[in-house]
Amino acid sequence: MSLINLWVFLVAVVIILYVILDGFSLGVGILFPFAKDEKQRDMMMDSIAPVWDANQTWIVFGGAALFAVFPLIYTVLFSALYIPLFTFLFGLIFRGVAFEFRHNATRKAGWNRAFAIGCLVAAFAQGLTLGAYVSGIHVENNLFAGGAFDWLTPFNIMVGLALIAGYMLLGAAYLIIKTTGEVQQRAYRQAWFAAWAVAAFMFVVSIWTPYKAPDLMARWWTTPRIYFVWIFPVLGTFGFAMLLRSIKTKAEYKPFLYSLVMFFSAYLGLQSGVYPYAVMPDITIFDAAAQSETQVIMLIGALLILPVVLAYTIYSYWVFRGKVSADAGYH
Repeated sequence: MSLINLWVFLVAVVIILYVILDGFSLGVGILFPFAKDEKQRDMMMDSIAPVWDANQTWIVFGGAALFAVFPLIYTVLFSALYIPLFTFLFGLIFRGVAFEFRHNATRKAGWNRAFAIGCLVAAFAQGLTLGAYVSGIHVENNLFAGGAFDWLTPFNIMVGLALIAGYMLLGAAYLIIKTTGEVQQRAYRQAWFAAWAVAAFMFVVSIWTPYKAPDLMARWWTTPRIYFVWIFPVLGTFGFAMLLRSIKTKAEYKPFLYSLVMFFSAYLGLQSGVYPYAVMPDITIFDAAAQSETQVIMLIGALLILPVVLAYTIYSYWVFRGKVSADAGYH
């Protein structure tokens, strides 16, 4: 059981790393249409150009881990969420193609729209997937037994819109750090409105979840969860209040930091209710796990690869730690 829990921890860490790192890249893309001219769009693009590709590495590791270590999760989720998951992947591909072609294009308007649409579609599809996961999946005999469009519900659409707002917040907070001048000032305003939108969505989700996923809410009130689960809404409220304050005082790094506090509070709150289920409401992580030999072999590979990827990621952010200007790139 300890080995299974270790893998749950690793997958959970990888997922939140992807959400944060590629989340702000997607957020910058969603905010792309609000730039005044091509110079401002170049600044926004340059802010993520050195790191956006590496940010996607974490979703590759997460998918590989599910496939090898928790094959039942992989099988059920891809059967139930085939359309939103592949829409998400196509959105990422569309974004990547637009990113590269825009750089060499003489007429950039079409690629600008393509880049923004790719980011928007990828973010919304992630939200649909998350909403469907929280709502629960109809499983019989460890096989998906629902319909092709079970994921298309008002609750899941709302979660998709919430994730778009969340990524806009991360993207705006990142632009505050990386840019100057009019782009930075607009990012402050965008972060302010996005923060209120995220807070509103979190409130609605908190009210709606007990009706949509009563089992999830019931587990929050069981011991030992009941002794610590209250920490997460308090942490989220604290992050929201400090985020607004940091935006108002024109701090540069604090808006991103407090945005992360809000994301972590929501993520940890969700995980505390889901565990030990892998696919709600029927499949636990112990049901979904592969044999122990497979877990050990994969763990050896993960322990060899993850430090390298993490070191490279940290190094790339360190090298490109400066601000971006319209004329000189990084400085």
